[in-house]
Amino acid sequence: MTTTAPYGSWRSPISAQSLTAQSVRLGEPQLDGDDCYWLESRPQEQGRNALVHLATDGTQRDLLPSPLSVRTRVNEYGGGSYCVHQGNVFFVLDSDQRVYQLAPNGDPLPVSPEGAYRYADLTVDTARNRLICVREDHSHPKTEERHEIVALALDGSGETQILVSGADFYSNPQISPDTNRLSWLSWQHPNMPWDGTECHVARLNERGVPVESECIAGGPNESVFQPQWSPDGELFFVSDRSNWWSLYRWVDGEVETLCRQEAEFATPQWVCGMSTYGFLSSGALLCCYSREGQWQLAHFDLTHFALTDIETGLTDISSVRCANGQGLFLGANPTQSTRLWRFDPRLELALFPIARSAQEDPPGKFLSEPQQVTFDTRDGEEAHGFYYPPHNPNYQAPEGDLPPLLVVCHGGPTGATQAALNVKIQFWTSRGFAVLDVNYRGSTGYGRTYRDRLKGNWGHTDVIDVCSGVDYLTQARLVHPQKCAIRGSSAGGYTVLAALTFGDSFQAGASLYGVGDLESLARDTHKFESRYLDTLVGPYPAEADLYRARSPIHHVERLQCPVIFLQGLEDKIVPPNQAQAMVQALTKKGVPNALVEFPEEGHGFRQAKNIERALEAELYFYGQVFGFKPADELPEVDIANLTERPGA
Repeated sequence: MTTTAPYGSWRSPISAQSLTAQSVRLGEPQLDGDDCYWLESRPQEQGRNALVHLATDGTQRDLLPSPLSVRTRVNEYGGGSYCVHQGNVFFVLDSDQRVYQLAPNGDPLPVSPEGAYRYADLTVDTARNRLICVREDHSHPKTEERHEIVALALDGSGETQILVSGADFYSNPQISPDTNRLSWLSWQHPNMPWDGTECHVARLNERGVPVESECIAGGPNESVFQPQWSPDGELFFVSDRSNWWSLYRWVDGEVETLCRQEAEFATPQWVCGMSTYGFLSSGALLCCYSREGQWQLAHFDLTHFALTDIETGLTDISSVRCANGQGLFLGANPTQSTRLWRFDPRLELALFPIARSAQEDPPGKFLSEPQQVTFDTRDGEEAHGFYYPPHNPNYQAPEGDLPPLLVVCHGGPTGATQAALNVKIQFWTSRGFAVLDVNYRGSTGYGRTYRDRLKGNWGHTDVIDVCSGVDYLTQARLVHPQKCAIRGSSAGGYTVLAALTFGDSFQAGASLYGVGDLESLARDTHKFESRYLDTLVGPYPAEADLYRARSPIHHVERLQCPVIFLQGLEDKIVPPNQAQAMVQALTKKGVPNALVEFPEEGHGFRQAKNIERALEAELYFYGQVFGFKPADELPEVDIANLTERPGA
């Protein structure tokens, strides 16, 4: 029987607890022979990263006991936190950021010396019995930390040898199959790795030191991604020199185009260790690419330069790793959460899952199907996104009623949203919300020109796009024009606050560890993003007036609608004083607002209780603002200055 009830008040089996109960975040898969390894970030274990091993006999186990966690904090975002070679496991321990080797008895043995260092992108140099990796040096107080490529001796001496230095950032150190050459990526302020990187190759001399270094691809306006040696000793990489991130290889001093399509074979390098392709053999790649917001798995024949799609039913694919003629990758689709998939073309059943992020996916009948949309922007261009209509088979709305809209802004801002199962979105749609997940101009997946549209325009172009998305849906009479909210985290949180301050389309918003003061962010953030705003806004402090003009904190008089802030107090990327300053200003002005703080969280929420609390607080907030009563039993949130419900 279908119940008639207002949008937003529907009861749903997709609870906040269902986001975290028996769920994990899968990451960093690796193959060592036929053995599989991966990380599981577990909210129920305070967000620790467990290193999991699946042996050829089917035995699966954690390699480290709780509470030990494998995680690097290089660039704050981490990635590339372990490697495995012939059964030898090397990893970065979260608690002290040192590199360890896993002894046969299961005890961690230190490889790197004690000190204020962080390590990532580990790779074994077998010929010289050493580990090569990126090191972030924090041992010089009051100066910007240094990035270097170093070698760590594996003889127990703790000896460290600096191999490459001088650039602001490094990633992807790789040894050639003959162990005679080293390749790596580097980039300089103010570039981010998706703006411009350089791919270098050097010969290793008798002491294992790089000499005769040569930049073979890249530059300040070319983004090179994932240089990797083939089994035959040819260097492959992905570059956006043609507007699209495409596959290339370097042979005999020449760069050769392998596959040129209007598709992206890479994604922004926010973390270390990212991979979109691997070698099944010397003549074949397993790879993935995205087109119009959806990912595809493919086989690439290097003899005939032929790309063949592999039918998987998946729309979000990442972390492709290959060895021994087979591959691993992470994949999901609109009805299925992320799984770790094994691809082995030698088997009759070539594709099968070996791990999953959720013990049980939400019931399919409660899932809203994403609809890919392209809409006109107010300044005469186009933007993209995915529209999710409200959906719950147990409910219908009163005749003539329209649903509240929740516009979602992804982070980055050079990121992208995908059409894979997002339980948070289904949390909202199954309660009667419509959701628009926006890939505003500046997002990845639509070529470099589209990605670069946000350069110099952050807080302007993205705001136009999210407001244009509201125009598109309200003109189609798909959503209630007076019940439009916007939510976003990190950089998406800045778009939220900018849209509420400088736009005219929203009646409420939620900023999760978002930016309110661009000047404060430029002065008080970590090295990786310390010059990011030079390209998104302008050079600082030369353009200080522009920073203030685009900072919501300086224009609170224009922000008239309720806002909830959700903030970790250990956040080093967007410090908590950003949210606190906005709350103080709004409270003083008399604008309804709420602040929910999480003392043990950093940039993003990892613990189950905090993930649940944040989502329930946001639902409670919208119920109070828009004047509907959610069916859930929710803990109350202290909302300052809320004397009326403007959307009721």
